[in-house]
Amino acid sequence: MSDDTAHAKRDERPEESRRVRLGRIFDEDAELYDRARPGYPPELYDDLVELAGACPGSRVREVGCGTGRATVPLAGRGRRITAVEAGAHMTAVAAAVEVVTADFESWPLPEEPFDAVVSATVFHWIDPAVRTAKAADAPRPGGALAVVPSRHVMGGTEEFFVEVQRCYERWDPDSPPGLRPPAAAGIDGSDHAEEVARSGRFGPTVFRRYEQDLTYGTSDYLELLRTCSGHRALPEAARDGLMACIAGLIDGWCGGRVTKRYLIEPAVSPRR
Repeated sequence: MSDDTAHAKRDERPEESRRVRLGRIFDEDAELYDRARPGYPPELYDDLVELAGACPGSRVREVGCGTGRATVPLAGRGRRITAVEAGAHMTAVAAAVEVVTADFESWPLPEEPFDAVVSATVFHWIDPAVRTAKAADAPRPGGALAVVPSRHVMGGTEEFFVEVQRCYERWDPDSPPGLRPPAAAGIDGSDHAEEVARSGRFGPTVFRRYEQDLTYGTSDYLELLRTCSGHRALPEAARDGLMACIAGLIDGWCGGRVTKRYLIEPAVSPRR
């Protein structure tokens, strides 16, 4: 996830160029990312065992491991993890597991297939023209692809997330007016399921859903925001102004603490 975009095509469409740039910006401060980003609920790993066949001793390929937020718990449950991660700083932090530093799009698949392919909070950053087809080539027949998105949804300190939009509209010109976190009930994973189904390489996708509320003090919440690609991509003056505005709102309006609700929705698709 480095900020190196030299491999980007000159004729890339603007949305492709932005996806590549934002998807690689996390590597700028891997230690902050590892410290500030939340982990996943323990039940998630039970679901991966049940639905993806990631049982003890199985060979798992993780796509985009980052600093190992999902990798280390999986490895601790007896899975043999080999991860591929584009960011050199990220892989250095994730040194506790076997990591190949490479782009998934250009990385040559090994001859021996894996029992499962797992991608946590990363799959949407991979080139849509490549990700599903290549992910289908990695697991053995009867293996599975498990994609784990994590989304900020309505809940927690709801009034704060209404008021904080004023900060974004002032300091981030790309922030849509009146933006609000979506309701968890309105998120169904259908876009991912349709993409997987169009490939013709997988059976029906099975979903699980978890909601978790995490409470942050002001400094911890600002650290979390500094790991988000859209915030990191802002010009320094705008980013500093945005952070000061948010800090003032948390300290002055929320008593120094804010609760954010996440929806974690693992989607597991068996390979035909």
